[in-house]
Amino acid sequence: MATSGNQVKESVFAWEGKDKTGKTVRGELRAGGEAVVNVTLRRQGIMVTKVKKKAYRSGKKVSDKDITLFTRQLATMMKAGVPLLQSFDIVGKGHANPSVSKLVMDLRADIETGTSLNQAFRKFPLYFDPLFCNLVGAGEQAGILEDLLTRLAIYKEKTQAMKAKIKSALMYPVSILAVAFIVTAVIMIWVVPAFKEVFASFGANLPAPTLFVMALSEFFVKWWWLIFGGIGAAIYFFFRAWQRSLQMQRFMDRLLLKLPIFGEVIRKATVARWTRTLSTMFAAGVPLVESLDSVGGAAGNAVYLDATRKIQNEVSTGTSLTVAMQNADVFPNMVTQMVSIGEESGSLDAMLAKVADFYEEEVDDAVASLSSLMEPAIMVILGVLIGGLVVAMYLPIFKLGSVV
Repeated sequence: MATSGNQVKESVFAWEGKDKTGKTVRGELRAGGEAVVNVTLRRQGIMVTKVKKKAYRSGKKVSDKDITLFTRQLATMMKAGVPLLQSFDIVGKGHANPSVSKLVMDLRADIETGTSLNQAFRKFPLYFDPLFCNLVGAGEQAGILEDLLTRLAIYKEKTQAMKAKIKSALMYPVSILAVAFIVTAVIMIWVVPAFKEVFASFGANLPAPTLFVMALSEFFVKWWWLIFGGIGAAIYFFFRAWQRSLQMQRFMDRLLLKLPIFGEVIRKATVARWTRTLSTMFAAGVPLVESLDSVGGAAGNAVYLDATRKIQNEVSTGTSLTVAMQNADVFPNMVTQMVSIGEESGSLDAMLAKVADFYEEEVDDAVASLSSLMEPAIMVILGVLIGGLVVAMYLPIFKLGSVV
C-alpha cells in the first residue's frame, strides 16, 4: 500500500470476511492487489472470504469547488472527534464525483502508511496549493489542526464566493453580446436574402442603409465559415496564450485593472483576497515573510504578485509591513492605515480580516449595482443593433407605401 513517486497503481477492492467473533463484515480497501488486501485485513484480525476488484468509474475533473467542500467536510468531522482515517473514508465513499473519491482515498492510503497530512497534500500540487499545505503543516506542528482546517475552509469558501461573483459580473455582458452576434448572423444569412429577392422586383433605387445591410449580408453568406472559424480560433488562441504566456498574463492583469467600471471591482476583489490570505496565514502562526510567499499567488493578479514580492523583500530587511505596502503603491490608503493600526496594536490578523470583510461587501454592492446598470445599457445596444437592421430592411417598403 505504500506509494512512491506519483503513486503505485492501486485499485479499490470490495471484500467480505469474518471478524474474531465470527460476525460477517464487509468493506472496501484501496490496494495494489488482492494479496495486499488479504495481508492487510489478516493483520486486523479479519478472515477474508471474498475479494473483488471494483471497476473504476472515471468522473468529472476535480474542481476548486470540490476541494473547498472536501476541506469543510474534513474540518467538520475532525471538530466532531472523528478519527482522521475514518474521516477520509466517509468523505471518499460519500462523494458523487469518482475523481474526488479516488483523490481522497489516495490521500488516505498515504496517511495510513505514516505520511503526515501536510506531506500527503503536497503530493497533489494540482489540487492543493502551497498556501493550503503551509496552513495544514502549521496546524499539525502547533497541534491545532482542527482549528486550522476550519479557518482554511472559511477562507476557501469566501474566496470561491468572490470568484463566482466576479465571473458572473464579467460573463453577463459577454454572453448577451455573444447572443446578439448569433442573432445578427442569423438575420444576415437567412432573413436579409429573402428581403433581397422581394426588393429585386421593385425596380427602384434602394435607400443607402438597405444597400449597406444587403452588402453585409452577402459578405456573411459568402464567408460565414471564415467569420465563425476565425472568431472561434481567435478566442481559443487568445485564452491559450493567456494561460501559457507569462507576459500575456501580466499584460491582461494590468489591462483588467484599468477597465472602466469592471476594473475597480476586480481591484477590490484582489485586495480582499490578498488581505484575507495574509490574515489567515498570520493567524495560523506562519511568520510574515513566509506568509507573503503564498499571498502574492493567492491574489490572482500579476500586478499584486509583483507588489507582494517587493513587499516581502523590504519586510525581510526590517521594513515594517505598512511602509512596504505604501512603497508598493497598489493598495488604497484605508488598507495601509488599517495595517498600521494592526501592527501598532499587535492585532494585525484581526485588522486584515476586517479589511477583507469590508472589501468583500464592497464587491457584493458593486456587482449588484453593475447588474442593474448593465441591463438597460445592454437593452439599448440590442435595440439599436437589431432594430437598426429591421428598419434598414423595411425602409424600401415604407418608401413604396408613400409613393402609392
